[in-house]
Amino acid sequence: MGQHGFLTLDDIDTANKRVFLRVDINVPLDPSTHLILDDTRIRAISETLSKLENAKVVLGSHQSRPGKDDFTSMEPHAEALASFCNQDVKFVEDVMGPHARQRIAKVEPGQVLVLDNLRFCAEENVDDKPEKLLKTHFVKTLAPLFDLNVNDAFATAHRSQPSIVGLAEALPSAAGRLMQKEMAAVSKLLVEPKRPCVYILGGAKVEDKVPVIKHILDGGKADKILLGGVPAKLFLRAKDKKISTDDEKDIALLQEHLETAKGLLAKYNDRIELPVDLAYEDSHGKRVDHDIDSQQVKGPALDVGVKTIDKYSKTVESAATAVANGPLGVFERNGFDAGTRRVLESMAKSSGYTVIGGGHMVGLASILGIDEKLTHVSTAGGAMLSLLSGQNLPGVEALVRAADRMRNQKSHS
Repeated sequence: MGQHGFLTLDDIDTANKRVFLRVDINVPLDPSTHLILDDTRIRAISETLSKLENAKVVLGSHQSRPGKDDFTSMEPHAEALASFCNQDVKFVEDVMGPHARQRIAKVEPGQVLVLDNLRFCAEENVDDKPEKLLKTHFVKTLAPLFDLNVNDAFATAHRSQPSIVGLAEALPSAAGRLMQKEMAAVSKLLVEPKRPCVYILGGAKVEDKVPVIKHILDGGKADKILLGGVPAKLFLRAKDKKISTDDEKDIALLQEHLETAKGLLAKYNDRIELPVDLAYEDSHGKRVDHDIDSQQVKGPALDVGVKTIDKYSKTVESAATAVANGPLGVFERNGFDAGTRRVLESMAKSSGYTVIGGGHMVGLASILGIDEKLTHVSTAGGAMLSLLSGQNLPGVEALVRAADRMRNQKSHS
């Protein structure tokens, strides 16, 4: 039993067992060719696959969601996977129909059968209660075909869907290596983080960052929170600082979060660090930095300013724990990646415990070639933020219940 109450691959015998392996290899695809742009998540499951070399593995993942351009087949993923693992990888253009079921029955030890996009099944797009998920066609059809369920999809563990929770309710279940590693790394931040502990939070969504700020400050888990992106604009506005009219319009729509931000500033003013300057685009499309409260700001702020970057970098370099989630600016635009880049470089230099999460941050770290210098690079954005904001992950809770069932069976047999 691991520290989180679920079983791992060390606790169960997988030899010759037919295993449903849920992973999250939902990856960025080139819009025109559908070629894989970043295979980090695919490489991240290789340790789990090598531990399952003696099993009959059927692998399931989703790619995007209905209505989006990158909602496609898992065939390119299967091809990429074949180059990372020792097993013989095959793809089936089906999820749970007769064709898929025939192929599942024929999988041999040392093979991996990749099912098509799980979200081609309507039930996979709905979050529900465990008892409801047990009754889905998805679980009723697939569960009887397997001996074991292994969940390695940490990045989807905040969803309560049939493949994440339903199968864990129906089958003996354990966590894969990546799930184990991710849970250990994030838990370390919440249990006894080494001090000073600094968070760098940015990105476009405030609704998933504000609960994190509240939870870690209320729990005394962070010494400083450095803000960039939209969260910075929200807190500047809450402090009655001048931001551009474009930014004001956006923040005006976030009224309830504005109230929360005001409350947090009143309580933790000394812990929440806001930008002292921001970067804008001038009429020639070049970067120009203005101090907060400058009267010349036009258009939306696209990055934190140079003075802020220097200040943030020093704080990060001297931190014993540093956690970053979400870019500090619109980093894909030329010249406006400086804030995010410098913070990542400072984390790489630091000798402390460093964790980053969220697709954009992780992508940039890998482009800069510094992902190797960080303690932990999470494959998840949402699931990591859910844990940091004090929520339990349905996928993990289902694994804990499965472990309890298996222990009870042992004690009764």
